[in-house]
Amino acid sequence: MRLIFLGPPGAGKGTQAKLLTERYGIPQLSTGDMLRTAVAQATEVGKRAKAVMDAGQLVSDEIVNEIVSDRIDAPDCAKGFILDGYPRTVPQAVALDRMLEEKGLKLDAVIELKVDETALVRRMENRVTETVAAGGTVRSDDNPEAFRRRLQEYREKTAPLSEHYARTGRLKTVDGMADVHTVTAEIEKILA
Repeated sequence: MRLIFLGPPGAGKGTQAKLLTERYGIPQLSTGDMLRTAVAQATEVGKRAKAVMDAGQLVSDEIVNEIVSDRIDAPDCAKGFILDGYPRTVPQAVALDRMLEEKGLKLDAVIELKVDETALVRRMENRVTETVAAGGTVRSDDNPEAFRRRLQEYREKTAPLSEHYARTGRLKTVDGMADVHTVTAEIEKILA
């Protein structure tokens, strides 16, 4: 099973990916994790990525695509994977399709968690309050202004993926505002 989760920050993609990972025994592939692993393992592409990052620049699509391609070839991805945070742009989506085709693979589903952004900001604020009350550490980007910037960046850069996958007929949407178990049940229906 090969899946992509789409949705803005805080939509619940990570929660749902974790549940599916446990249920199906397939890894959740986060772009950030893949990048850090490639750099730490000093793979050829990891060395190129490190040089770019050390220079204070953003890693190119070409490097990210190569890291994803290498990761998909790993033995734990033989039964499938869930992509989280990749693709971020339509060009990356096109590259992913080409990459999978070359490997004789295809996506089984692209699932978008639809959410109300105002409610997401409230959710984030509640999470911060609960974390502080429990004596926990709050993430540096868990503040309303930073969160709104992340939502804006999502709308500008990643939201066009919805249109791209809708045009290909592969996009399935789920109400991400429902409770966790309802969202999981809806995803399971799509995968059945």
